[in-house]
Amino acid sequence: MAEHKKKITIVVEGTRHEWPKDDITFVEVVSLEVPDYSQHPEITYSVKYKNGHGNKPEGVLSPGASVKAKEGMIFSVSETGQS
Repeated sequence: MAEHKKKITIVVEGTRHEWPKDDITFVEVVSLEVPDYSQHPEITYSVKYKNGHGNKPEGVLSPGASVKAKEGMIFSVSETGQS
């Protein structure tokens, strides 16, 4: 039997998404909100989160970074315009 990772529910801009209980990267968060994100490198985004793990319950996820996903974690993605 294949190993199934436990899935958790995260919220990105008010929309619930199932996610494997694991790390989630900046690109993955933005892609959940903006499916064609990778086709528009000229647009930059800022990602904030709350309800994270104990030592970092909230913060900013920068490009290239990842954070441990947690049940009920909330992400906000906003366009920051031209870089």
